[in-house]
Amino acid sequence: MGQGRVARVAVDVPLPHLDRVFDYAITDEQADAVEPGVRVRVRFAGKLRDAWVLEVADTTELDKLAPLERVISPEVVLTDAVARLIREVADHWGGTFSDVARLAVPPRHAASEAAARPDRPEPAASEPSGVLAGYPGGERYLAGLATGEPLRAAWNPVPVFGAPGDWAGGVLDAVGATLSAGRGAIVVVPDGDALDALVARCTAAFGKGSFTTLTAELGPATRYRNFLAVARGDVRLVLGTRAAVYAPVHDLGLVAVWDEGNDLLAEPRAPYPHAREVAALRAGLEHSALLLAGYGRTAEVQALVEKGWLVALAHEPREVRRLGPAVHVASHSDRAEDRDPAARAARLPHDVFTTIRAGLASGPVLLQVPRAGYAPSMACQDCRELARCPRCSHPLRGERGGVLVCRSCGVLPGPWACPTCGGGRLRVPTVGVRRTAEELGRAFPQVRVVQSWSGHLVDEVGEEPALVLATPGAEPRAEAGYAAAILMDTGLLLGRPDLRAAEESLRRWLHVCALVRPGSQHGTVMAVGEPDARAIQALIRLDAPGFAERELAERRDTRFPPAARLVQFDGPRGALDEAEAAWRPVPGAEHFGPVPLETTGEGETWRLTVRCPPAHGDALVAGLKEVVADRLARKAPGALRLQVDPS
Repeated sequence: MGQGRVARVAVDVPLPHLDRVFDYAITDEQADAVEPGVRVRVRFAGKLRDAWVLEVADTTELDKLAPLERVISPEVVLTDAVARLIREVADHWGGTFSDVARLAVPPRHAASEAAARPDRPEPAASEPSGVLAGYPGGERYLAGLATGEPLRAAWNPVPVFGAPGDWAGGVLDAVGATLSAGRGAIVVVPDGDALDALVARCTAAFGKGSFTTLTAELGPATRYRNFLAVARGDVRLVLGTRAAVYAPVHDLGLVAVWDEGNDLLAEPRAPYPHAREVAALRAGLEHSALLLAGYGRTAEVQALVEKGWLVALAHEPREVRRLGPAVHVASHSDRAEDRDPAARAARLPHDVFTTIRAGLASGPVLLQVPRAGYAPSMACQDCRELARCPRCSHPLRGERGGVLVCRSCGVLPGPWACPTCGGGRLRVPTVGVRRTAEELGRAFPQVRVVQSWSGHLVDEVGEEPALVLATPGAEPRAEAGYAAAILMDTGLLLGRPDLRAAEESLRRWLHVCALVRPGSQHGTVMAVGEPDARAIQALIRLDAPGFAERELAERRDTRFPPAARLVQFDGPRGALDEAEAAWRPVPGAEHFGPVPLETTGEGETWRLTVRCPPAHGDALVAGLKEVVADRLARKAPGALRLQVDPS
């Protein structure tokens, strides 16, 4: 072929056996428009498909090439750095280039491409807040960012209302240092609330229009317009949710991820990557700085800290306790039990009311209740069997006035009778936020009661005394911080059948602590639960790094991620039998199952779980991906699903 006449493209086909580069001829009319990163249209397997040009070459090993059908757009939407990242992510999680590219590059919006490019001011030089510099190693980290060094750090701000817990201020300090070096930055947050807070702070610090946001909630036109501003180099700072980690920022100097343990950062679509790991991969590929931050710390981040790949930016435990709120466990002392012998079994022991009264004297009091609704579930008083709808067998929930409701059939028309023992009396094993608010409203009749949960969110409360009841993640901000907070029903969060139950519980509790005034201003957090639970002990000490260290040690003992690579392979029994040839040669590999999952119209689905040492994880994933590719190429029956290190 002649020079510059071959386009190597990745076709948008999410099939593992077609996950490779294909060569196409560039016609004379297309020569000026075709360059790496543009979208093109190709004829593939008899159909027209979208594709991305990855490389323009002057040679090919093929004798004859099909031409590109057309150039969809001359816009370079897939930079070389992002293309390499997509390939790494696809290989790491057992997916395809096409799967990941759909996460990284939003759908084209032609009108946005044709629109005039607005003027974008350069970010103003901002005065550092001093938050990050106040932590050990913080000044050295900021100085390195200002000179373009690819420093990597894990930051745990003190969970308290005020400057030491100002996560947005600390992140913007790192961003400001990076921008001062003339480089770009990406900040990834888990949800819209955190993004709104960060946008307001960035506007004040760097000026309106000097940055852009990337999130699915923007809508197709705005999202693509903002994406183009980044791809064209008009802005150097990007804020967004999990997919923003792929933003094509030019000369990337920093990737920061806030609340790195939040499950909202895990992509629910194949191949299920987590933004935390994607950020780490990108920092390594582009030699950029990395900041993984959160009030809690995951075992994955702790593993990188212990390897020396990340440097910890955190106060000593004694200093954290001095700066943070005072944390106690209800009725954990002998004196409390003598005063109230039933306190350990009570949902609202005497200590909780004492803490609420003391807090209401100076401001609002927050109560975190794990369950929404009134009575999320009901059970037979006699045999303790879960109460179910007699028509569809779905669990029943209780509403005010003794009304029973089925999520499918609605209000139960008549009295309920237990099919096991015949009893008709009901008990409430779990109490929701609305019933808790009703009970506390009767106990404190002169106090305003505020409720917040998904679908009924309250953003902020004032300084006046109030009882604020919220489910985890729905806690409103308090204008001057909460005077006290109560963590209700801690056993419900800790008792979930999940590897991350304790880690996730501590993360949510620390976020509540971050809304409470420091102990020097009489800010108090009280947990209602078993004081010997490891997560509650870590909460009392406000010791997220110490908890992560012990969590990682347990993961090593039991060989769970990140101490091992874990792969779940779901499909028909025949596919799992074929997979044995792929995982058996991997050093240190061991399997669990197969076990049956469900039976559908397509047949029975089984699950095989395989784990191996992290050093051999890539070989394990590649081998199992080959099994999937081979079966799809043969059109073997049955759906297949490969998931790496499931959360």
